[in-house]
Amino acid sequence: MNKQEIAATLEAMADLMELSEENPFRARSFRAGARALDGITGDLGDLIAGGRLREVKGIGSALEEVIADLWREGRSARHEELKSKVPPGLLEMLQVQGLGPKRARVLHQKLGICDLASLKAACKAGKVAAVSGFGEKSQEKILAGITYLGQVSGRFLFSEAREAARPLLDAVRAAPGVVRAELAGSLRRRRETVKDIDIVVSSRQPAAAMERFVAAAGAGAEVLARGETKTSVRLPRGIQADLRVVADAEYPFALLYFTGSMEHNTAMRGRAKARGFKLNEYGLFRVDAARPSEEGEPIPGLSEEEIFRALGLDPIPPELRENLGEIDLAEAHKLPDLVEVKDLRGIVHVHSVASDGRNTLEQLVEAARARGLEYLALSDHSQSAGYAGGLKEDRVIQQHQEVDRLNARLKGFRIFKGIESDIRADGSLDYPPEVLDRFDFVIASVHSAFSLSEDEQTRRVLKAMQDPHCTILGHPTGRLLLQREAFPLRMEEILRAAGDLGVIVEINANPLRLDLDWRWGKFAREAKVRTCISPDAHSIQDFDYHEIGVGIARKGGFPAREVVNTYAAGDFEKALSSRRA
Repeated sequence: MNKQEIAATLEAMADLMELSEENPFRARSFRAGARALDGITGDLGDLIAGGRLREVKGIGSALEEVIADLWREGRSARHEELKSKVPPGLLEMLQVQGLGPKRARVLHQKLGICDLASLKAACKAGKVAAVSGFGEKSQEKILAGITYLGQVSGRFLFSEAREAARPLLDAVRAAPGVVRAELAGSLRRRRETVKDIDIVVSSRQPAAAMERFVAAAGAGAEVLARGETKTSVRLPRGIQADLRVVADAEYPFALLYFTGSMEHNTAMRGRAKARGFKLNEYGLFRVDAARPSEEGEPIPGLSEEEIFRALGLDPIPPELRENLGEIDLAEAHKLPDLVEVKDLRGIVHVHSVASDGRNTLEQLVEAARARGLEYLALSDHSQSAGYAGGLKEDRVIQQHQEVDRLNARLKGFRIFKGIESDIRADGSLDYPPEVLDRFDFVIASVHSAFSLSEDEQTRRVLKAMQDPHCTILGHPTGRLLLQREAFPLRMEEILRAAGDLGVIVEINANPLRLDLDWRWGKFAREAKVRTCISPDAHSIQDFDYHEIGVGIARKGGFPAREVVNTYAAGDFEKALSSRRA
């Protein structure tokens, strides 16, 4: 297992401990170990091999043994022991929003509920509402959570799927006879969640590519199909991966076709037909009007970009291929010049050890500088976020003194003083104006009271945005992908107000959020809304989320000029201060 998979397993083990009523301190130690793993910057394998894992704060001898087993073997005897004590369906129930291990255990003990099916049946029969500590509202929320899980079943986070795809792609690229290979499908289009992994390869030795693909899937993978041109496997984590091997002359057409989307492909085929061509995954063919049923004459030597040009279009980036107007823009030569990772000059929305981050401010600065960035916009949690070590006023002053000391000796780099301020249920920010005045910028975010109605939630966010201290609206819909739906909000009103007020709307690049949803990109740009691509970093490793956020910004059609952290430090400062003015 890799580090992320081990951390997830430790969290699952903590859940199992709580479900089986083991010592609660032990469960907490496993959760602390998962967080400690996330904060490790060096190579985990080297720490294990050198016997130095116990030097990491939060990892003791028992955890060290479990982590080492998971790293080397992909399994742990302790994990297997815990799983044997708990019905497997109970762990699945924890995916329901708001149903933690303690509440799931109560339902199991009181009603004999042991899986999602029996939980749903008990809710529909009104039995859950009758259990002490639940009630009608809890029952309704649990039913809504089960419905949501059904909608997202079989989907995986973009980040998780891409991580699983990388070793497969690397393996087939290294296979004998392979000419070209690339990810396709929804991964290439940068969808926030995906159902499977698609890889397209051109090769002179298809069998060798298939062999490498299956070997890279690992011993725990299930081979679903294996042929001359396509092989499918189900990886141990449950996601299906498909490899398609074609001749090199067919590769651009296969890559275009298997990238999709289906709706985009249908529109492209219709456009080709209207111009006397036939387009499919094998080629672009000139059709004789007198013999339309025949395959036609192939047009050789086209690249993927040249296929678009042959149909009178500018090349359409994969992220935009959703049949949402991109073909019309390509025909009119009005496709946006999309933002790229290299355009980013600063990192915004960063948490340090002062609240719930895992690195000191100096460590964060050094990591940002090592990536060639020019500034860091610090934004620890505010005082309402006691669960995350939010900063009271005296700690704000201390942090600003530290920032001033660092800025005084840094050359060619700047730290901006910010805060992620909770938006209270009444729409107010959780510091008085004289404290908010101290900051260079304020990210205003909703972290509570998700059950408010659409009217109440919309009024709440609008009120927060009308506070002149509100510089950035953080993760605007509050969604957690595959876990929690967005809270009800009239986004048209929010985005129009942001454009009118000059409030920057964040694209939160945390893989669980990716919020602002890319589907609002066109509306936001038309409303003159600027965005920032923010990793919502709680560790140095989270800086990598920048690249995922750029993919979402591109999918939303944002050019660099509309992303404020592509600005030089001086211009970024002006963007922040213009909101105050």
